[in-house]
Order: sequence, then structure tokens, then C-alpha cells
Amino acid sequence: MLAVLASGCTSVQVQPIKSGLNPQKICIEENPKVIVGDFLSVVRNRIEYHGIDTEVYENKIPEGCEYTMTYTALKGWDLGTYMHHAELRLEHNGRRVGYAEYHLNGKGGLSLMKWQGTKTKMDPVVDELLGK
Repeated sequence: MLAVLASGCTSVQVQPIKSGLNPQKICIEENPKVIVGDFLSVVRNRIEYHGIDTEVYENKIPEGCEYTMTYTALKGWDLGTYMHHAELRLEHNGRRVGYAEYHLNGKGGLSLMKWQGTKTKMDPVVDELLGK
């Protein structure tokens, strides 16, 4: 039982975009409910790392945005806060073409891995979502 608690298994589920899709720009709808302070900047930086421009918008999709992304991220608390769950949804002209979920089972249990930063947790998730 203690081994299970200490492991704090991480679950990552990704439905990557198909290889034929090649977004040049992804417009990301800002989610003001997300309190993981660096989440949006980490995701944007990783998308841009792959040569894809990003634009953040509120409420209304800007003209010319074929690819849009929505997201959510949740924090847990255990002697301090840490991100324990995140989701990215990617759409092309309103149709879902990719999905990614990062989740710490049991909110990380006793594992020290839960204290890793947002970048360490999300960079591989974004890479896999984009098929990189």
C-alpha cells in the first residue's frame, strides 16, 4: 500500500493531431479560471518551439484562426501548491483534431515528482499532441 502511495502514478493520455495537419498558427482561448500561473506561457512557448505561432484571445475567436485551443489546469495542495491535472483541446475549424490530458493519480500521493514544474510536466504532453 505504501509503495502505491509513494509512486503517485502519472497518467498522460494524448490523441495527437494527424500527420497531414500542419497548423501554422494556434489561437488559444484564455481561461481566467486557471490559477496555475505559468501554465499558458509554458504551453505557448512549447507550441512556438515547434515553429507554430500562437495568439491568445478572450471570448471571440479572431478572424483567420483555423486552429483553436482551449485548456484547463488544476492545482492541489500538500505543504504547497502544485499542478495535478491539465487538459488541452485542439480544434480545426470547430472540429476536434487533438486532445491531451496530464493527470497525477491520487494527486501525486507521496511522490516527489508532483513538485516538478509546469514546464517539465507539460512540454512532453504538448510535443506528443503536436505529433513531434
